[in-house]
Amino acid sequence: MSSNAPRHTALDALHRSLGATMTDFAGWDMPLRYGSERDEHLAVRTKAGLFDLSHMGEITVTGPEAAALLNHALVGNIATIGTGRARYTMICQEDGGILDDLIVYRLADHEYMVVANASNAQVVLDALTERAAGFDAVVRDDRDAYALIAVQGPESPGILKAVTDADLDGLKYYAGLPGTVAGVPALIARTGYTGEDGFELFVAPADAEKVWQALTDAGTPAGLVPCGLSCRDTLRLEAGMPLYGHELTTSLTPFDAGLGRVVKFEKDGDFVGRAALEAAAARAEQNPPRVLVGLIAEGRRVPRAGYAVVAGGEVVGEITSGAPSPTLGKPVAMAYVDAAHAAPGTAGVGVDIRGTHEPYEVVALPFYKRQK
Repeated sequence: MSSNAPRHTALDALHRSLGATMTDFAGWDMPLRYGSERDEHLAVRTKAGLFDLSHMGEITVTGPEAAALLNHALVGNIATIGTGRARYTMICQEDGGILDDLIVYRLADHEYMVVANASNAQVVLDALTERAAGFDAVVRDDRDAYALIAVQGPESPGILKAVTDADLDGLKYYAGLPGTVAGVPALIARTGYTGEDGFELFVAPADAEKVWQALTDAGTPAGLVPCGLSCRDTLRLEAGMPLYGHELTTSLTPFDAGLGRVVKFEKDGDFVGRAALEAAAARAEQNPPRVLVGLIAEGRRVPRAGYAVVAGGEVVGEITSGAPSPTLGKPVAMAYVDAAHAAPGTAGVGVDIRGTHEPYEVVALPFYKRQK
């Protein structure tokens, strides 16, 4: 297959039959939207949405030293993850720059699944393979072994209960357990990227259509709709969740991104990037870098990634993500802004939108937090 031909998920024909608008995303043909992205967004906030996330990259790490390898390769303390639990973490370069943000699931004593972003899956696989040298552990590319389907939103527990006998009530946030969904084996994880309660289901690609259809049948009476990448982006933006390539890049350390909490200096053994990250932590304490903040528009114009944030005629920051917020009814953005202008309520901050300085309110992230 030529490297520029898009990859297709196991649900490709189904998306097309549903009239999805498809788009290239990290080399995959993915559904952007099925109908109205605003309706899809609001369905997830109030009822439920169904997503195909099969473009994500699964990498399995097994062996007696799997935990030691991951502790060396990643910034988090992977050895302390309990079996059946998951953790958000990052993989950094030697210079501390973020290669990707990841979720790591501990499936068994000596078995972990690392889930990477589609755009970075190969980079993460290569880095883990290289960093595995000298460890009694095996890094396996499992990208073709899984389809990934997410059901997200307040109605999602009830919908999933209709098609599984797994104990969902006992499944905590950031936990995963093997079970059966619609009669097929699945890893059921209580994770998501929407700011709502929900589940991510790792299944064999051959079983993906069956699982999607069963969830559709169970969920339609509760208001579940299929959802594309477009509303996934506005949902995660409202929830203040970073997107690699926007809020996270190789030119930023986790401390620059305000996510220094994921770096665990107290863990056993050395890890890749430790020295650079210790320096970054010290810098952040003495002289805070630009801070990731939320911006809410006073007008209707939508800021886009790369637009300058301005105050008093000076550039004081840069937009990383921006979109109309269906929940707030106004355009919102995330931006890295100089510490002097980052406090919520800071006056006189604007965004340069094609030469006009549009007024924006600085707010703390997230824009939206669900009521538990």
